[in-house]
Amino acid sequence: MDASIYARMAEIDGAHWWFAARRRIVAALIEAQAPKRSGMTILEVGCGTGSNLALLQDYGQVDAVEPDDFARAFASGRSGVAVKGGYLPDGVALADGHYDFIVLLDVLEHIPDDLEALTALRRKLAPGGRLMVTVPANPWMWSAHDVAHHHQRRYTAATLDAVFTRAGFRVRHHTHFNTLLFPLIVGVRALHRLTGKTGGDDDAMPSPLVNRLLERVFGAERQLVARGSLPFGVSLALVAEPDGTTR
Repeated sequence: MDASIYARMAEIDGAHWWFAARRRIVAALIEAQAPKRSGMTILEVGCGTGSNLALLQDYGQVDAVEPDDFARAFASGRSGVAVKGGYLPDGVALADGHYDFIVLLDVLEHIPDDLEALTALRRKLAPGGRLMVTVPANPWMWSAHDVAHHHQRRYTAATLDAVFTRAGFRVRHHTHFNTLLFPLIVGVRALHRLTGKTGGDDDAMPSPLVNRLLERVFGAERQLVARGSLPFGVSLALVAEPDGTTR
């Protein structure tokens, strides 16, 4: 992503409703779907400015990877994690068979070859380890926001499952999320298209009252997302484990 986007993330990702509610959903997913081990070894791939690292540290020892220099330095400073640089699949020094839990939170859609990246990460999992992703859903929702953030694709539930299967994983859990706000978000994007607005203010910080309200509505999905499967939403979450075959 462009440096300006990382700088903006550093300003808002601690308090903005979308980041804050997603952390609540991620926490619920970890508690329901991660391996039942104390002190897990955890890897976050594409940690950005590091707003998830403190949450992940509640569950174990955390390593992180982030290719952007500014974001990596910012994430390291705020978390105390020595964030590694480099790109998947071959440009990051990570031990095979080491991690109990690997997370990519709105990262997979940025990677040109998602299959190759997932195949590489499969080798980094310890026996019984699992991998979790969140990604943007619905290719028909493609917008200026996706272009500005250098997305390669948006996923359907079927295409996300398929790439994991091809990479040698068995899908344990998948669901849409950001479902309660789905009609509002679709309506806003449709209005932007009708009016020719580029959507450049998607990350604008709303008033404190509106920010709290949106966070509560979005975050209220967390238990449904963690244990059930919502049929539609702005995003998708998936948890998988190696299928036991050699690839």
